[in-house]
Amino acid sequence: MGVSFNAAALLNGNGIDVKSVVTAILTPETGSLTIWQNQQTDLSTQAGLLTGLNNNLTSLAATVLSLANPTGPLASQSATSTDSSILTASADPSATAGIHEIVVSNLATIGTVYTNPLTDGNTSFLTNPATSGNITLQVGGVSGSSHSIAITAGSNDTLTTLANYINTQKWGVTASVVTDAGGARLALYSQSSGTPGALAITSNTTALAFNTPVGGSNAALTIDGVPFSSATNTVTGAIAGVTLNLASAAPGATVEVSVGPDATQATSAINSFVDAYNAVIGILNTQFTVDPTTNTEGPLAGDSTLRSLQSSLLNDVTYSISGNSGLVNLAALGIDMNNDGTLTVNQTATDTHPSLANVLATNPSAVQTFFTNVSSTGFANNFNNDLFSLTDPTNGIINLDLAGNTAQQTALTTQINNLQDRLTAQQTALTLQFDQVNATLEAYPSLLLEVTSEIGALNGNYNVSNTTTNTTPTTGSSTG
Repeated sequence: MGVSFNAAALLNGNGIDVKSVVTAILTPETGSLTIWQNQQTDLSTQAGLLTGLNNNLTSLAATVLSLANPTGPLASQSATSTDSSILTASADPSATAGIHEIVVSNLATIGTVYTNPLTDGNTSFLTNPATSGNITLQVGGVSGSSHSIAITAGSNDTLTTLANYINTQKWGVTASVVTDAGGARLALYSQSSGTPGALAITSNTTALAFNTPVGGSNAALTIDGVPFSSATNTVTGAIAGVTLNLASAAPGATVEVSVGPDATQATSAINSFVDAYNAVIGILNTQFTVDPTTNTEGPLAGDSTLRSLQSSLLNDVTYSISGNSGLVNLAALGIDMNNDGTLTVNQTATDTHPSLANVLATNPSAVQTFFTNVSSTGFANNFNNDLFSLTDPTNGIINLDLAGNTAQQTALTTQINNLQDRLTAQQTALTLQFDQVNATLEAYPSLLLEVTSEIGALNGNYNVSNTTTNTTPTTGSSTG
């Protein structure tokens, strides 16, 4: 661009506004810088949106994978007890639906044995003149292990030292000294319940007096009239795929345990899928919806990748199978598609419009078959295959888009940095150049006066006056 100045003002010593002149010269190039910086801002905004979309797509993939899992929430079973104060129950996917009648006669107990009280726990229980003795402890009933405890004066002949000794032996027994108003007693507790935890003192040559052992008995129960014994109060194997947790004995009470599909887990898994799918579709819809205020679409509206993703998701969500008692698509399960492509789980059943709760209650196995089956042709199987490709860390549709975005931002950053460096160098050079011009212009009146004086002297005229006025430099005006 051209820059023009007021000649009369320059010749009177006012000079030029160097900063304004340099700025005017560099303005065309700084315009390119602004354009690139705006492009970089747009790319950064788009990258943030793409990252959020990718995260939501990954969440959707997780929910679909859960539905495709043949032993996942759709295959889950529940076991319900009619009296949780007596027992509770849980079931794994291998459990068979049915109702069982259970009577708990007694619980499994740990074995315990304790001594008569002594004055305290720190006085030797050996009686003079004895300086040693022996106690034999049996763990695990008559077929269990026997442990000989040699008692030595000054070593383990007090209740406290004997308890410490037993605790270091790792026999599955815990020893402690219990002190109350009656004195101090040695108490031994098995670390296992049932027969494996039964305790007995089979020989004793010391002055310690042990009471009759208690506990160490198995749980006893009947299941549908068949007797069962368990060393613990957690009973497995009595009912295939079901775990019983015994809470209390009630020989005269019959508890019913109902085993069947877990509609709660299935419903939760399907609802999670619908929510995750709607989150992704919602982001896509936002990008392609025109804002009535600005009359513009979202920052990613021009991204063809998103159109491809939207098409793929809509194709997957309308997938159907054949047969399966009529449960061939999401609509048959009570999951409806709205006009904007999102899904809604129907809560109320009508003659022509099923509800998910009703379908799960009447045909849970067909619901699972719709989503996943042995031939891997179910809705979730198909959707999972597509999402596996769509979310691939390297070649996934959004990850490729993000990689391209990053490359563009990197290239723009390089261009911007290079241009800024060049502009800085040009600004420095131009400022130096026009500073010199300005210095010359400001010195012009003095030079003119000197030349005029010399010419006057040559002509015999020595009365030459300086009629110029050096004022503040007038800013140069740019012309395009």
